[in-house]
Amino acid sequence: MRVFIIIWVGQLVSVIGSGLTTFALNVWVYQHTGSITQFALISLCNQLPPILISPLAGALVDRWNRRWAMIISDAGAGLSIMAIALLFVIGRLEIWHIYIACAISATFGTFQWPAYSAAIPLLVPKKHLGRVSGMTQLGESVAQLISPVLGGVLLMAIQLQGVLAIDVATFLFSLLTLFLVRFPNAKNTTDTDGEVGKTSLLQEVAYGWNYITARPGLVGLLIFFVADNFFTAIFTVLFTPLVLSFASPSVLGTILSIEGLGLLLGSLVISTWGGPSRLIQGLFAFQMLASLCVLVDGLRPSVPLVALATFLFSFGAPIFNSCSHVIWQKKVAIEVQGRVFAVRRTIACISLPLAYLVAGPLAERVFQPLMAVNGPLASSIGKLIGVGPGRGIGLLFIVLGAVSMLIPIVAYQYPRLRFVEDELPDQI
Repeated sequence: MRVFIIIWVGQLVSVIGSGLTTFALNVWVYQHTGSITQFALISLCNQLPPILISPLAGALVDRWNRRWAMIISDAGAGLSIMAIALLFVIGRLEIWHIYIACAISATFGTFQWPAYSAAIPLLVPKKHLGRVSGMTQLGESVAQLISPVLGGVLLMAIQLQGVLAIDVATFLFSLLTLFLVRFPNAKNTTDTDGEVGKTSLLQEVAYGWNYITARPGLVGLLIFFVADNFFTAIFTVLFTPLVLSFASPSVLGTILSIEGLGLLLGSLVISTWGGPSRLIQGLFAFQMLASLCVLVDGLRPSVPLVALATFLFSFGAPIFNSCSHVIWQKKVAIEVQGRVFAVRRTIACISLPLAYLVAGPLAERVFQPLMAVNGPLASSIGKLIGVGPGRGIGLLFIVLGAVSMLIPIVAYQYPRLRFVEDELPDQI
């Protein structure tokens, strides 16, 4: 646990720095363009590289030393942020520069994530995986709690280049912690599916896919996340424009910090609790809670209502994610987790680009006109949820929440997913 805690502290500091940059860049781009579509393209650039190269990254991570994979990933991401800072200082920063830098940073992060995830079962006992999963999400929660408020203050005080410089410093700290530790190596063994040895890189990439498809319960879990991620991505990318339609950027920062508080408390709960005895049931329950919160977010342009729904949404997120992640860590052999987790990430996130591409046009060209002051729905639904700026996004959230509630109901009908914990043996 000592090695894990050192790594965890370094990653925590790095995630806080990245959170500052994410908030500052999002505000800067939206204020300079006023376009939801261009704002959404940042999310697309962050998500597209992992989807395209995760299988290759996972296969390489299983070949490489996982510590060095994390070191190279952090260094590359830090250099991309440094490039944005330099362009801003010399007055040459353009929107497309940010897109490219985000894509480069995300590419390096694609190698970091499977290396970190696959290293955890080597560093901690099986009985503590649930708590450790909560700890990793605790870092993200602290970042979400601190970054929006601190990012808003720093953006006013030291401008964008200062925030980016702080992020680079946090990457350097993370690198230092990785240089201070050593990872135990995973042993290559033979599992029930056949050989795991010296094969071509293409075979190793295909192995991750074959490993999952041979287990229908894991396939069902992936399909569940493909659907859930699509609706969640639309909600996430439109949340900032929704809040800014009736509140100031400082209020947005406060609500995002409340979201961070929810993530923090949820992470603390899962870190101490370890998760429900039936992980799959916890997964279904907290997905239903998240869907309800999305629906409530769209009901009224009310800061207290949106803050409460956002808090509950974020509180359940770490528990929801931990339930899924522990299932995967228990059911997948350690020596192949890099390539399997990478394929898992690619498939689970395959719906994200579509969500980011349709979010802006759906809001700007379909739902916003419907809920304009004299729009087609102003005299009907408009009397219930209001009309004007942001109310189209509110209606979209109501639709998203209602439809996504059907996901766990449908998923529960598939026995292989419902009994995945019983039918698949633990591998650790």
